[in-house]
Formats: sequence, structure tokens, C-alpha cells
Amino acid sequence: MMLPFLGGNTLTLLRSGMEYFPALEAAIDGARIEFYLETYIFEDDDTGRRIAAALCRAATRGVATHLLLDGFGSKDLPPAVIADLREAGVRVLVFRKKISPLTLRRNHLRRLHRKVAVADGSIAFVGGINIIDDMHTPGQIPPRYDYAVRVQGPLVAVIRENSARLLRWIAWASLHERWPVRRGIEHETLPCGNQRAALVVRDNVRHRSDIEDAYLDAIDSARDEVLIANAYFFPGIRFRRALLRAAQRGVQVTLLLQGRVEYVLLHYASRALYGPLLAAGVDIREYHKSFLHTKVAVIDGHWATVGSSNIDPFSLMLAREANIVVEDRGFAGQLRMSLHRAMEEGAIAVPREHWFNQPLRTRVPIWISYAVVRVLMGLFAYGGQH
Repeated sequence: MMLPFLGGNTLTLLRSGMEYFPALEAAIDGARIEFYLETYIFEDDDTGRRIAAALCRAATRGVATHLLLDGFGSKDLPPAVIADLREAGVRVLVFRKKISPLTLRRNHLRRLHRKVAVADGSIAFVGGINIIDDMHTPGQIPPRYDYAVRVQGPLVAVIRENSARLLRWIAWASLHERWPVRRGIEHETLPCGNQRAALVVRDNVRHRSDIEDAYLDAIDSARDEVLIANAYFFPGIRFRRALLRAAQRGVQVTLLLQGRVEYVLLHYASRALYGPLLAAGVDIREYHKSFLHTKVAVIDGHWATVGSSNIDPFSLMLAREANIVVEDRGFAGQLRMSLHRAMEEGAIAVPREHWFNQPLRTRVPIWISYAVVRVLMGLFAYGGQH
């Protein structure tokens, strides 16, 4: 798969909400023409109210302010908050408002899982961070561990056009009306750095496997190291085979995965995949220090990705996702260093010998969970190649 890399960019790695939210708020407050924000979760907490206030300020001063929410992920956002945003002039659109258990079909599970923002065609953000306070982690130790990337340069034009096109399509599909979106900004393609990057998206039409294919191409070309950090890890057969091939040809393959239980079924089902990976020499680390939400990878010290896509059926087969893929040693090295620091401070290695000697009472829940998830995949997903 040939990725549409563009040069001339400046990319800034943002670690968790502590770095992301001040940068996002500054971009909103600096916008003079337009602002786009897409998010799966928009929580009515301190961070959500802070970003909502910034969006209202932007709309009040005449900025064309667009907010796209997922109807399931943001289902707990009070209607009064949306009403206040709209009253200030923010154009709020909700993607697939309801999921009914009485009419549960595959298309109801196709959620907007992207986390994207664009200001004036000059600054963009892509990553895995929702609009929710890092300290708001019920049942988990805060803060939430995640990443985003601030983009400046020619790639912003691509991100902006992708967001505008998605807004127009969702508005037409859900409201059958035209969504007012500006048609271009003069300074949006000016180079301002020397880093190469591409936007890779997943949708249910033309780009159904683009993010997975980008991962697979990079893994298959790896010669030294594959380092993947992912919160929800339940890859299909193609992905697992790519990891096994890499390990068998001597590549150091390391997986940093969620160690704490969040979704019980997926937590245990994913562990059914550990055996063949450990047997092939894959190094699996489980992160226990706090709540892992990251979806990133570094390969051979020069290829990196940061985005919203997990390596599970929801992200790879159903949801709308957006990742940045970067071809730059400086950026990849910075992300790699951050991941190794996280592993040193908060991860525990899964020992191969211990794993294969687990008692029956531990193995049974794992295999039952795996069987249930496989049945659900058959009901709601796209087919056997995953």
C-alpha cells in the first residue's frame, strides 16, 4: 500500500491530556475563520466544559465552528450542553444517535471513533484522546495514558478536507440538508518544516482496510524492531501472522497492552492470543500503572503511527478511524523513547513459562471469552480475513 506522504510538516507529539488540551484550547482561541472538532466522547466534566467554553467563544466571535459527536460515545452529554453550544453558534452534528438492543444490527455499531481537530487550515490534531478529563477514570488509576499529534504544514489541508467532506456527508445522510463548509483557505498548504506524514482513515466505503494495511506493510518490511502500544488488542489472522513472521525472522516484536480490566469480555478474549505470540518470541508487556488508552506504533526507528484505531474488530472492521503515519526518525525516536519509559515505569512482562503453565481455572474464562467474541464477530463483522 503506497501511503500519500507529504513533506514540509512540523509534527509535535502530545502526551495525554495534560499536553493535548492546552494546545487544543489555544488553537480554538486562535482560530479566526473556522474550526472543526470530531470526537467519540465529549464528557461534561472540567475538561469538557473548558473545551465547550472555548468553542462557544470561537462561535461568538464569528468563527465557523463545527462539532461532530458520536451518538453512542457521547450519549451521556447533557442536552443542555448541546443547546448552549448551538445557542452560541456552534454547529453541532451527532453521528448515529441511538443504538437499540431490540434492533441491533451491524450498521448500528459503525461508530465515529475519530479524534480530529482543525483550526483555520493551519493547525490540525489527530490522535486517540477524547474530550474527557485525564483524571476521570472510574475504576482505574489516573491519569489516562494516551497520545495525539499537532500538525502544521501541507498535511493540514488533507486533514481539513477530509473533515469537511465527512461533515457534509453525515449532514446529508442524517438530516438531508447541506452543511455549510468553506471551500478552501489560502495559506493551508504552506510548508513549515521537514517531516513527512500521511493521513490514513478507515471508513465503510473506499477505505475499509487502509489503517490495517498500513500496519501490515510496515510490519512485513520491519528488519529490527516492531513496537506496538494498543489499548484494545484483538487482531485478526492477517495481523497475527504478520507479527509471527516478523518475530520468526529475528525482529524484536514488543506489544504494550492494557493490563487492567476495563471491558471484561475483551480483556479475557485477547489473552487467548498470547500463547502463539509468546511461543514465537514476541515480548508482551501489560501496562498497570494507570488506564492505557493509546493506539500507537514505532517500527525500525523511522516509521510511526498515532491515532484513534485500536487493533480490534471494532476499529478495524466497523468504526470510522483516523491515524497519522509518520516517516521521520526524530518523531519516531521521540515516541519510542516515551513508550520505553512507560514500560519501565508501569508495565509488567508476561513470562512465557508462567503463561503456558496456568491452572485450568485461569484458562477456562479466557477460552470462553474468546469463543463469545468470535461469535459476535461473525454476527456483526465483515468476514473471515480478519
